[in-house]
Amino acid sequence: MSAHTQTAEKGQNTTLLCQESYVCSGTDEAIFECDECRSLQCQRCEEELHQPERLRNHERTRIRPGHVPYCDSCKGANGNIMHASMTGSRQIAAVRCQVCKINLCVECQKRTHAGGNRRKHPVTVYHPGKAQGQEEEEGMDEETKRRKMTEKVVSFLLVDETEEIQVRNEEDFIKKLDCSPDQHLKVVSIFGNTGDGKSHTLNHTFFYGREVFKTSPAQESCTVGVWAAYDPVQKVVVIDTEGLLGATVNLSQRTRLLLKVLAISDLVIYRTRADRLHNDLFKFLGDASEAYLKHFTKELKATTARCGLDVPLSTLGPGVIIFHETVYTKLLGSDHPSEVPEKLIQDRFRKLSCFPEAFSSIHYKGTRTYNPPTDFSGLRRAVEQQLENNTTRSPRQPGVIYKALKALSDRFSGEIPDDQMAHSSFFPDEYFTCSSVCLSCGCGCKRSMNHAKEGVPHESKSRCRYSHQYDNRVYTCKACYERGMEVSVVPKTSASTDSPWLGLAKYAWSGYVIECPNCGVVYRSRQYWFGNQDPVNTVVRTEIEHVWPGTDGFLKDNNNAAQRLLDGMNFMAQSVSELSLGPTKAVTSWLTDQIAPAYWRPNSQILSCNKCNTPFKDNDTKHHCRACGEGFCDGCSSKSRPVPERGWGPAPVRVCDNCYDNRGIHLDVAELPSDEEGGTLIARKVGEAVQNTLGAVVTAMDIPLGLVKDAARPAYWVPDHEILHCHNCRKEFSVKLSKHHCRACGQGFCDECSHDRRAVPSRGWDHPVRVCFNCNKKPGDL
Repeated sequence: MSAHTQTAEKGQNTTLLCQESYVCSGTDEAIFECDECRSLQCQRCEEELHQPERLRNHERTRIRPGHVPYCDSCKGANGNIMHASMTGSRQIAAVRCQVCKINLCVECQKRTHAGGNRRKHPVTVYHPGKAQGQEEEEGMDEETKRRKMTEKVVSFLLVDETEEIQVRNEEDFIKKLDCSPDQHLKVVSIFGNTGDGKSHTLNHTFFYGREVFKTSPAQESCTVGVWAAYDPVQKVVVIDTEGLLGATVNLSQRTRLLLKVLAISDLVIYRTRADRLHNDLFKFLGDASEAYLKHFTKELKATTARCGLDVPLSTLGPGVIIFHETVYTKLLGSDHPSEVPEKLIQDRFRKLSCFPEAFSSIHYKGTRTYNPPTDFSGLRRAVEQQLENNTTRSPRQPGVIYKALKALSDRFSGEIPDDQMAHSSFFPDEYFTCSSVCLSCGCGCKRSMNHAKEGVPHESKSRCRYSHQYDNRVYTCKACYERGMEVSVVPKTSASTDSPWLGLAKYAWSGYVIECPNCGVVYRSRQYWFGNQDPVNTVVRTEIEHVWPGTDGFLKDNNNAAQRLLDGMNFMAQSVSELSLGPTKAVTSWLTDQIAPAYWRPNSQILSCNKCNTPFKDNDTKHHCRACGEGFCDGCSSKSRPVPERGWGPAPVRVCDNCYDNRGIHLDVAELPSDEEGGTLIARKVGEAVQNTLGAVVTAMDIPLGLVKDAARPAYWVPDHEILHCHNCRKEFSVKLSKHHCRACGQGFCDECSHDRRAVPSRGWDHPVRVCFNCNKKPGDL
């Protein structure tokens, strides 16, 4: 079986071949259909067959893609319709009999080839349904085809009134547009006052009157937020916006949203329905142009680099079409035919001191509506003409459009304080700049919104003034400044090369220091007995800096000597307290025996009281009699008297009851302690004094330490009474959960969230001290 027959049996008919086989043998593609010859003919067969003069007038039709011939059996030789009279229309062929060489519709095939030998004739199957649909489409005019393409278009909410994007991601955006991810698109948006018919204009300009964007006769605005739809005819994303001058809340945020839409648009339609152009139209476009150049040009460049976009976002703004509809007045420029409306528009901008420099072009398109409905044909042609111009704004993929909108929304978002706003402009700087205000001088930050997310500090163009409340002075080393370097220095308790206790001792003697990383210690506040000069006059320069909310201050008071002393005393008291309790009895006994006189019985040999014979338990304390040196319990050695014969005097010391009663007995000179024993005795006395003193310190410090803490804490520390829970894990503090201050940020943390140790030179802590988990993660010096 031939390839053509196999194709026919499978029901595929991609190419119609010549049915005459007069010159080509049936292998060439059919180009014409001849009604009189009742066949499809290739170019060569058609020329040869119709050379005779009697055949030249045959009606021939050029075959288009998807063409299906009519049924040959339905027509007589003279062209009269037989079967068509019963059906009421000419029938399209369903098959072609390869033997009979005729085209047959379904009815004729059943009638002529249902029985006999004709039933076995091979046939070629056409696709009537598909061909008929294509023929119907070919029969449509261009406008009907466009209408059909827009029948399934629907709009969706792109950004709500709070500036929140309502599509999850780039894929969701493309899915709602119902377009290909690789399709290159442009963006058309519309602006205007509320009630001027913006949604109605878009419906008639792009979607042939279908209500893709909702319209309503009610007084309330029917468009809230930003809505979008895809026009498959023009290949554009159409954006409908909320009207100006409407009675809405969050007016500042909604107005800022309009400029974000304008920034991603390639063409902007400003719709106005008024007999004369109002000043607010020119004011809006002028302020939008200024804000675009001031805030959005730089951000669009940054977005291109940050997102790695293949298509650069144009820093030149979109084109503008002012669509002006009047009823009783003439259109702009009709009184002066020699002057084009665009020149009159530019003159009006100049008179109002508004300069729309950001827009690539401004065009005027007017229509006068004597009787409704409004004629949008002129606007439609103007839009099509502008979309064909790719000189300044080229089409881009929908993913690029979404990334640009997302980047602008992330950058320019957040609430806008009404008390800081200049209401003389449609788009004041407060819509797009940081809302932080200096606490000292009251000037505002001139950075873009949310700049802190990128680690960019606050900035102001005006100089700040000194405030004693914030002490916003910054010291820089004068010697380094003269060498071309600007190195900040801070007063602190001790130098970085001093140990903690040596630093405290020097601080008590010589006062605080100022240390430069390059020059070393350049100043001590009490270096001389008299005549110490102020550092500002000698070694440092002073600068006044702004105080921004949420910053740590200027670290002028890094005098943490009191807190360092408390930390040291806490550590010493804890160590002495632990030593007095003893990790084990063996260690305690060994330490006691090392400084005990030679006549004292060692602790390891004392198992019970020498008088009452009560056995000593692990928690019982053994006491040595200073006279006889034996071990006793507290009850049998509670008395005291001087023992000069043993070197204990003249102060009373502990003795047992027996030695106390035998106080008249004195030792001989030979029994007096030797020099070596005297040294051991002195060591014991010192040990007892230290133990008693430190024991008293430990007991005494437990009470006043809590009272002294607030007085000793550095200025940047949060007071203890304000710390109710851990700043990191949010656990509430209690008797069992202690508070700890991070030496870097000054916040309160539990021990688990602040167990790391790092030096904090900027706060005056040059040796490793407690820092919280978050500060420990910061790179560089703290």
